Amino acid sequence: MSSTFITDITTIPVAPLKIAALESCTELAKMVDRHIFLQRRNHSSESSSESFSKRSSQNHSSIEFKGYKCDSYLLHCHCPRFGTGEAKGLVEESVRGADLFIMADVGNYSLTYTAFGHENHMSPDNHFQDIKRIIAASSTAKRINVIMPFMYEGRQHRRTKRESLDCALALQELADMGVQNIITFDAHDPRVVNSIPINGFDNYMPPYQFIRTILKVDKNLQIDNDHMMIISPDEGGMNRAVYFSNVLGVDMGMFYKRRDYSTVVNGKNPIVAHEFLGADVAGKDVIIVDDMIASGESVLDVAKKLKDRKAKKVFICTTFGLFTEGMEKFDEYYEKGYINYVITTNLTYRKPELLKKPYYLSADMSKLIALIIDTLNKDGSTEPVLSPTERIKTLVAQYYNKEKLCQEE
Repeated sequence: MSSTFITDITTIPVAPLKIAALESCTELAKMVDRHIFLQRRNHSSESSSESFSKRSSQNHSSIEFKGYKCDSYLLHCHCPRFGTGEAKGLVEESVRGADLFIMADVGNYSLTYTAFGHENHMSPDNHFQDIKRIIAASSTAKRINVIMPFMYEGRQHRRTKRESLDCALALQELADMGVQNIITFDAHDPRVVNSIPINGFDNYMPPYQFIRTILKVDKNLQIDNDHMMIISPDEGGMNRAVYFSNVLGVDMGMFYKRRDYSTVVNGKNPIVAHEFLGADVAGKDVIIVDDMIASGESVLDVAKKLKDRKAKKVFICTTFGLFTEGMEKFDEYYEKGYINYVITTNLTYRKPELLKKPYYLSADMSKLIALIIDTLNKDGSTEPVLSPTERIKTLVAQYYNKEKLCQEE
């Protein structure tokens, strides 16, 4: 196992760990569960000291470490529905005194339910209700944490007209129900934490996983100002691009959107044009970083404009690949040579056909989630997890030295 996963095994967990994975993310939860199992099983064997290993084994047998080593930490739970479409949360084993982590993918639209004989696809609203149902059915847990990789209503994070602030209301509702920690990834606007100032709220980013995926697929990249550039597709993604460029030591550029604010199409003001700010991209490999692909219109337009400016290879890295309007346009742009690779994480549902696309790469986040859960279960600091700078630098050094890339995620 990677050294990233070695923690202080003498640290007493808050309570026995339980993971309540809703149907929306069972596949990811199983991977996370497996990583935690292997991590905890291997703790003792990783110690070179026989006496330390013996002492840690004795510690794990004590009452404070009850449930520390299990074959699985997954909790049996689900949300069955009545014929009317109404539902209830059902937890099929005791959670009394447990440190409960509820995992849900509110963007998984592949799941369906029946109401009055009609089949309906699960919406984010349905998934969020299921989270609350499992919370309500787990009132005897010592602590409740929610892992919601794709933040519910994350794009409705501010008020510009007479409109609701759904994301803030949802976070307040979870806090009022007793949730102590909320874990999400690449929140559209992390300032929504201001709505729950005295609750735990962690927003994790996947730059390490993106860079590792790129370096594994392309062995001929030159990571310097003359050969690579980081691109933000809009002003809202500047922080992501700045971090990438700083940690890799390369320049960055930015597109800004000119919108027609006199018109509303599909709930948003249409983009009239993308204007570029930055150095010359001719002959350089470019990495476009963003939080999500929704329709994909914006990032594809940026990719084409970069190719028009003679960019070499185009990598698109987004945490969430939603593809709300299908993948036909991406297929077309790949065939025309406008894009080389599209990389997203496995934090939200992806269509099976996407995984087969020649341009698609998946950045696995399961080990990172396992580390987050294990660290929080012991009330450890997550600061090293939040900032992967040193791991990225090690990764780049290994790449240049032609070493096998480290296995940590």
